[in-house]
Amino acid sequence: MPTSATVTHVRASLLLALAALPAAGCGPRLEHGISGRTMGTTYHVKVVTGPFGSVAGLQQKIDRRLEQLNLSLSPYIPESEISRFNRFPRVGEEFPVSADFLRVMETSERVFELSEGAWDGTVNRLVDLWGFGRAGPTHRVPPPERIAALLAEVGFQRIEIRHRGALVKRQASVTLDLSSIAKGYGVDQVAELIRAEGHLDFLVEIGGEVYAAGARRDGRPWRVGIERPRAEAEPDGLHKVVSLRDRALATSGDYANYFVENGVRYSHILDPRTGYPVTNHVVSVSILAPTCTLADGLATAVMVMGAEKGLALVNRLGGVDGLVVVEMPDGRLQDYPSEGIRLEPPSE
Repeated sequence: MPTSATVTHVRASLLLALAALPAAGCGPRLEHGISGRTMGTTYHVKVVTGPFGSVAGLQQKIDRRLEQLNLSLSPYIPESEISRFNRFPRVGEEFPVSADFLRVMETSERVFELSEGAWDGTVNRLVDLWGFGRAGPTHRVPPPERIAALLAEVGFQRIEIRHRGALVKRQASVTLDLSSIAKGYGVDQVAELIRAEGHLDFLVEIGGEVYAAGARRDGRPWRVGIERPRAEAEPDGLHKVVSLRDRALATSGDYANYFVENGVRYSHILDPRTGYPVTNHVVSVSILAPTCTLADGLATAVMVMGAEKGLALVNRLGGVDGLVVVEMPDGRLQDYPSEGIRLEPPSE
């Protein structure tokens, strides 16, 4: 009976089209698909079971869990935890938070410290100023004095995390937007839920961020494709493929969200330390890590840090690998892989 390799296609812009898995032999294992919408994007889940396995009721549990996370972490919901924290005016007073909010903040603090501030969850007002946030595009470079004024409100160190379950503002104007790490946390939480239901082989994707557990229906590792980082690339154009088993993958890229003014290209990836878009020619970063929360945060951090410093960080971290793609002066794409990553061509 004929077989074919299957690639799950991840878009660095966080839009993902999952390839349908064809039959891979005559084994009795079944694959069940679940999909929906969350966090302003889509999610897809694949669960592999035995011939009599069932996923009845699983989507309802997934949707309820994702709704809980939105009510905690979505800055688009006025009464979410994060929105209420952003409005909280009192310096030095505890703001109680849920276990979800606390766990995301703890990983956020770790990424902030590991990256020496290259990733910072308090940069959202600068993102809005540059026209890449909730207020919509402006397509113009902000005045330097406005950038400087908002930069004075940026800094993850302006928030104290009290690990018994509270946050404390050290500056009243500091605000959070954890969108660049929350999808990864959502992936991890859905994976935890599926495991709790007794399933060992599955793949979870939210907006392009992925966790793969166990094996596919044919017993082989999940193959996940990284999109070719070109604005003009075909929707299913792949750059590389990685095999995943009990590991997460997150990708960040700058090629789909930018504007041009006076011939200069300005990306939506901002350096929180300067207030300006990065100019290091990194167009895509993919991170493999034990959790998708960590992978998600590190992907953005390495985009800001650049290929040399970013890969040095990745190579120091146990269980973490990465691929940095740089656009060269002649327009070619150059891959800079970490020491332990194994990359496959899309056709393999």
